[in-house]
Amino acid sequence: MSLLDRIRACQNDDEDSYVPFCASGVSIGQIKSDFVQSIAKFGDVFEIDDASVALTANLRSYEARTLAMARVLDELRIEGLVPGWRDEPYPAGPAFNAPPLFEMERAAVPLFGIPGYGVHMNGWLNKDGRTYMWIARRSLSKPTGPGKLDQMVGGGQPVGMSLRDNLIKESGEEAGIPARLAKMAKPVGIVSYSTIRPEGLRNDVLFNFDLYVPIDFQPVNQDGEVAEFMLWDIDEVIQRLCDTEDFKFNSALVIIDFLIRHGFIEADDPDYPDIVRGLHQ
Repeated sequence: MSLLDRIRACQNDDEDSYVPFCASGVSIGQIKSDFVQSIAKFGDVFEIDDASVALTANLRSYEARTLAMARVLDELRIEGLVPGWRDEPYPAGPAFNAPPLFEMERAAVPLFGIPGYGVHMNGWLNKDGRTYMWIARRSLSKPTGPGKLDQMVGGGQPVGMSLRDNLIKESGEEAGIPARLAKMAKPVGIVSYSTIRPEGLRNDVLFNFDLYVPIDFQPVNQDGEVAEFMLWDIDEVIQRLCDTEDFKFNSALVIIDFLIRHGFIEADDPDYPDIVRGLHQ
């Protein structure tokens, strides 16, 4: 699979099978038509017609909307409709820079097609004239992508925390990176995608960071979410991206972005314009 094919695999939403999900008169997500039937019984929470699903107008406050969604999701969880429950509250709103309208369980965000946000950090270094990257293998207990290859550090963006503070927290938990080193990570941009996954519609924006890692640093997982770390030559990283399905789908995009920014994909590559455009949907 080419790098462009890897990107296109993350741009496969089917808008015709979804209806808008609204709150406070604003469209904030998309719900699959057959999932609408699962929430139709919550008439005190949702107003449903042929064109859209909306939270009822009497849910006027952040707290009221949050409590109503929590009740719905608790019941759907019991019915087995919210797999991979995490007990992590996520902000729900139309855009990252807009005030959230309520918060909800992270595992349910794709069921409502609400934008999700995360931080990903490439740990890299130069040695003997070659570029190397630290690669994590996700624990088999992870609810998404168990056993898949990943960035050195990555995590979802929770309620009430800055991107930088979240990155520092995740760096310590996932790789044992001290805060003084994690603070040196440089923000380098975003990748975004809209794709249908087993857990639902992923409308995600990933905030990317690069950290140049000291040559004598060895990452050590602290929270049980990483099975192992490997330090790979960049050529091996590229080979795994192209020839295997080993990488988690969105982590592959973050690495492709790294390859572009560090000149490992030539501008003369015939796929170059489509690769660059494809990382920002």
